[in-house]
Amino acid sequence: MADCIRVPLLLLLMCILSFVHPIRGENNKLNGNAENLQNPPGGPGPAAVNLGAADRNLGVGASLPRRRSTGWKLSEEAVCRDDLTRLCPKHSWNNNLAVLECLQDKKEETEIAAECNHLLWNYKLNLTTDPKFESVAVEVCKTTISEIKECAAEELGKGYLVSCLVDHHGNISDYQCNQYITKMTSIIFSDYRLICGFMDKCREDINALSCGSISTGEKDIHSQGEVIACLERGLVREAEEQPGAHAIKDDCKKAIMRVAELSSDDFHLDRYLYFACRDDRERFCEHTLAGEGRVYKCLFNHKFEEAMSERCRDALTTRQKLIAQDYKVSYSLAKACKSDLKKYRCSVDTNMPRAREARLSYLLLCLESAVHRGRVVRGECQGEMMDYRRMLMEDFSLSPEIVLHCRGEIESHCSGLHRKGRTLHCLMRVGRGDMGATDPNCQRALQTLIQEADPGADYRIDRALNEACESVIQTACKHIRSGDPMILSCLMEHLYTEKMVEDCEHRLLELQYFIARDWKLDPILYKKCQGDASRLCHTHGWNETSEMMPPGAIFSCLYRHAYRSVEQGRRLSRDCKVEVQRILHQRALDVKLDPELQRRCMTDLGKWCSEKTEAGQELECLQDHLEDLVSDCRDVVGNLTELESEDIQIEALLMRACEPVIQGHCHEVADNQIDTGDLMECLVQNKHQKEMNEKCLVGVTHFQLIQIKDFRFSYKFKTACKEDVLKLCPNIKKKVDVVICLSTTVRNDTLQDVKEQRVSVKCRKQLRVEEVEMSEDIRLDPELYDSCKQDISKLCQSVTYGNAQVIECLKENKRQLTPRCHQRIFKLQEVEMVDPELDYQLMRVCKHMIRRFCTESEGKNVLQCLKQNKNSELMDPKCKQMITKRQITQNTDYRLNPVLRKACKADIPKFCQSILNKASADSELEGQVISCLKLKYADQRLSPDCEDQIRVILQESALDYRLDPQLQIHCTQEISRLCPEEAAAQEQTGQVEECLKVNLLKIKQEGCKKEVLNMLKESKADIFVDPVLHTACALDIKHHCAAIPPGRGRQMSCLMEALQDKRVRLQPECKKRLQDRIDMWSYAAKVAPAEGFSDLAMQVMTSPSKNYILTVIGAGVALLFLMGLLCGRFTKRVTQELKDRLKWARSVTHPFTSS
Repeated sequence: MADCIRVPLLLLLMCILSFVHPIRGENNKLNGNAENLQNPPGGPGPAAVNLGAADRNLGVGASLPRRRSTGWKLSEEAVCRDDLTRLCPKHSWNNNLAVLECLQDKKEETEIAAECNHLLWNYKLNLTTDPKFESVAVEVCKTTISEIKECAAEELGKGYLVSCLVDHHGNISDYQCNQYITKMTSIIFSDYRLICGFMDKCREDINALSCGSISTGEKDIHSQGEVIACLERGLVREAEEQPGAHAIKDDCKKAIMRVAELSSDDFHLDRYLYFACRDDRERFCEHTLAGEGRVYKCLFNHKFEEAMSERCRDALTTRQKLIAQDYKVSYSLAKACKSDLKKYRCSVDTNMPRAREARLSYLLLCLESAVHRGRVVRGECQGEMMDYRRMLMEDFSLSPEIVLHCRGEIESHCSGLHRKGRTLHCLMRVGRGDMGATDPNCQRALQTLIQEADPGADYRIDRALNEACESVIQTACKHIRSGDPMILSCLMEHLYTEKMVEDCEHRLLELQYFIARDWKLDPILYKKCQGDASRLCHTHGWNETSEMMPPGAIFSCLYRHAYRSVEQGRRLSRDCKVEVQRILHQRALDVKLDPELQRRCMTDLGKWCSEKTEAGQELECLQDHLEDLVSDCRDVVGNLTELESEDIQIEALLMRACEPVIQGHCHEVADNQIDTGDLMECLVQNKHQKEMNEKCLVGVTHFQLIQIKDFRFSYKFKTACKEDVLKLCPNIKKKVDVVICLSTTVRNDTLQDVKEQRVSVKCRKQLRVEEVEMSEDIRLDPELYDSCKQDISKLCQSVTYGNAQVIECLKENKRQLTPRCHQRIFKLQEVEMVDPELDYQLMRVCKHMIRRFCTESEGKNVLQCLKQNKNSELMDPKCKQMITKRQITQNTDYRLNPVLRKACKADIPKFCQSILNKASADSELEGQVISCLKLKYADQRLSPDCEDQIRVILQESALDYRLDPQLQIHCTQEISRLCPEEAAAQEQTGQVEECLKVNLLKIKQEGCKKEVLNMLKESKADIFVDPVLHTACALDIKHHCAAIPPGRGRQMSCLMEALQDKRVRLQPECKKRLQDRIDMWSYAAKVAPAEGFSDLAMQVMTSPSKNYILTVIGAGVALLFLMGLLCGRFTKRVTQELKDRLKWARSVTHPFTSS
C-alpha cells in the first residue's frame, strides 16, 4: 500500500457511498450496467479488456485462480458455489460485483464457508491494490474526468483518480459514471482493512481499544464495521472525558471522522449501523429511498420508538454524537446548508475537520444568529437545522459537555429517563434548584445546549414539552400558528389556570428557567429589542457574549430603561417596551424565572421562604421580609416592587384573580393604563365590591402592605410627592412615616394660616388618597398594628381585616384595651374627628347619606352635617347608628369634638381646670369636662358659643343616655335593674333617662343618683333638655310661651307660671309632667342643696311656694334698705366732725404751711 499517500480518506467515502441504492429495482439496473461493462456487446472493447485484466489479476490473488476466455467469475469458484446458490438470485451469478454485494450484505447469523470468505476478501483486496482498476473508471467516466479539472490532472496508476472521483461524487452528472463509482465504493471499501491507509493510521488505537483483529483473511466478513464502530465509540468516550477513555491519535481521529463523513450519504456505507438497523429500517423506513442521508434521518426520528432495537438505537446514538462533533457527518445538513454557511462565513477549514467551527453547535449558533438578525437562510437548511435542534433536545447524550459535567446529577436524580428528552428536562428541573444544588459546570452546559437548540423559536423542537402541552395548545392557543414563538408566551399566560395541565406546567417552567437567563433565547424579544439593546446596553451579536454585559444582565438593562420618564431620556422603543412588559408578566409567575432575583436572594429564599411553594408566594414572602433581607436581595426586590407599583399588570397572577373586578369597575383604567398606577388604585377603591373574590382581595391588600415599607413602592405617591419628600422629609423611607411627616406639615401650615403651603398641591391631593387608603386596614398603619396585636388576638380574633373592621372592633372595646393600644386608638380617633374623611367606616357606611345631605359640606364638616341630619326620615338606619357611635366617642372627651373644643376654648380652662390637671394626654376624660360644662350651662355662666354647643350635646344626650358617658359609667347597673325594657328598645327618645328620673328614689348607687340629679338640674335650664316634658308640653309652649325665646330656663319659667295661674288651662299630660318635675326638683333640692346663687334662684323659681318665698325675700330686702338709709345719715355726721378736728390740728402744728 505504498501508493496510498492521499487516498485513504477520499477512498473511504467509496466504502460507504455504495449502499445508497438498496431497492431491488435499482440494484438490477446497476447489475445490468456492470454486466455490460464486463461483456459489452459487439465484441471485446476496452472496458472488457480492462475488466478481464482486473479479473485475471484477482485470480492470481485468490486461492483458486482460474482462466476464462470471457473473464474470471466468482460464481464459477467451487468454494462459493453452495453459498451462492443458497443466498443469491441466479440472475446475479454472471456479475462479480452483484455476487460481492449479495454475499457481503447478508445478516450476521448467515454462515458463509470459510474458503468462500477468504476468496471474497482477497478479491476485494486485490481490487484496492491493483492500479489497473483505474482503467475501468477512465473508460466509464471519460466525460466526467474531462469536466473535473482536479481529476483530469491526477497521475494514473496510483489510485488517485478514483479518490478524486469519489471526492467529487456529488458533482458527477453522468449516470453510468455515478452508478459505477457508487457500486465500486460499496464493494471495495466494505472492510476497514481495505481502506487505503486507514489501518496504518489506526493500528495502534485498534489494538489499544481492542477493536478487533488486524490479520488479513480471517473469517470476519461482517465484523469489519465493528472495528470502525469501536473506534467511533472510543472517540465519543474521549470527547465526553469518560473515566479510562483512551486518547486516540489525531491522524486516526481524522480518519474516523472522514469515514463517518463519507458514509453520510447512504446508511449502507456505515457497515455496523447497516447490520444493526436492517430490521428496524424495514420496520420504520421501508418506503424511504436510500441516498442523501434520508434513511439516517428516518431512523433518527424513530430512535425512541418502543419497537426500535437497542442495538440499532445505540448505533444511531453513536452516529448522532459524531454529527455533533462534525456537522459534515450529516450529508443532508452539510448539503442543505452549504451555501448559507459560506454566505454567513460559517464555512470550516477542510484541513481541520474537528475544529471548533466544524462542530454542530457552531453551525447552529452561526446560522441561528443570521436568522435572528433577520437574514435569509434557505428553507431546506432551516428544516435540517430544526431536525438536529430537535435531536439535541431529545437526547442529552449527544452533548459531550452535559455527559461530562452533569454525570452526578444524572446518576442521582435522572437515571432511567433517557428517552424523548426526559433526562434533559429532569436535568433542567435539577438546574432550577427543585432537587437541590447543581454543579455550575452542569448549569452552564445546560444553558449552552438550550442556546444551541433554541427551542424558544419553535416549541416543537422540545419533544417533551410538545407532547406534554399538546392538549393545552389545542385548547388555549389554537388561534396561533403551529410553531410560532408566541405559543410559549400563550402557554405562560395560561400557567396556573384551569386550562393548564400539570405535566405541561412542569415542562414549561423547566424550559423557561433557561430561556429567562438569556434574553436572546426569546426570539420575539430579541427581534424587537436588539436595536435598543445595542444602543443602550452595548450588546454584541446573537451568538457572542461579553464579560462586561453577560446575557442575563441585558434584560435587566432593558427593563431599567423601559420605565424611564421622558425627562430621564434614553427610553426604549414602543415595540421593545411591550415585549419587556410581556417578559416581566411571565417572570412574575415564578421567582426562579427572574435570574437576578434568584441569584441575589438565594440565601434569603432558603432562610425565610422555604415553605412557600405555591405560585407567586416566594416573591410575596421576600416582600414581607424586606427589612430582613441582605442588601443585594433587598435592592432587587425593592426595584421589582417599585416596578410593580407602576405597572401592576406585571403581577399576572393577581390580574387573573382580579379579572371580575377589573371588568366590572376598572376596565377603562386597565385598557388605557400607561405606567400611572391607576389600575392598582382602582382595585384598592373597589376592594369590597361584590365582584371581589378572596384571592384578589388578599393580593391587593398584600400589595398595600408592601407599599407601606417604602414610599417608592407607591408609584402615584412617589411621582406626586418625590420633591416634597426630599425637601421636607429627607432620610425618611417608610411610606407611613413619610405620610405622617407630610400630613403634619400640611396640618401645621393650615393651623398657622401660612400664605403658601410648603407641600405642593399635587402632593396634598395624593396625600389625601394615601391617608384614606391607610385607614381602611389597621395593618397599613404598622405602629398602630404593632401596638394592638395582643388586643386584636384577644378581642377581635374573629374579625376580618379590611373595611376598618378591626379598628372599629378596637374602638368598641376601648375600655378593655392595653394602655399602649388605648393610647394609639385615642390618637387615631382624635385625627379622625378633626378630619372625618379619614374615618373609613363612617365614610363607607354613610357614603350615600353624605351624597344626599352633605354634598356642599367640606370634608372636615361631614360628621357635623350628618349629626344635624341624623333624625331625618330619609336617614339610613345603618348610617344613623354609625353617627351615634361617633357621638358617643366625641362625648367621652372634649378633645374628640373639634367644634366644641373651639367654641369652649376659654370656658374649659376657666371652669374645669381641676379636671384638666388630672388628665392624661393619651386617654379619655370619660366626659368629665363636658359634664362640668353642662353644670355651668345650667348656671348660665358659659359664653354664648360654648353654650350653644353644650345645648346641642344636652339635647342629644337627653334622647340617648349612651351619649352621656358619666351617666353610662355610673348607671349601667341601675339601668339594667330599673329600666331594662327601655334600654333594650334603643329608640333614642329619652325613655331611659325618664325611667331613671321616675325611679330616682329607688336608685341605690350614689354616683348614679348624682348624675340623675344633674340631669334634673340641667332640665331646669332648658325644656329642650327634657324631651319627654317638651313633647308633652309642645302645644302649651306654642299657645302660651311662643313669644319667649328658648334657653336660660325662660320657657320652663313660662310653663311654671302658667301652671300656677288658675286662668290658664294646660294639657293634661303637660300638667302631669310639670307636676312630676316639681316633685323631682323638690326632692333634688333636699338631697342636693343649691351650690350657688344661681342654683338657689332656679330652685326658688321652680318651687310651688314661689310667691310666699318671693314675698318674704322682698320684705327682708325692704327692711335692709330702710336700715341702710338711717345708718348712712349718722355715719355722715360723724365723719364731718372728724374732718373738722383733723383740720384744726394741722393748722396748729403748721401755721405757715396753711397760709
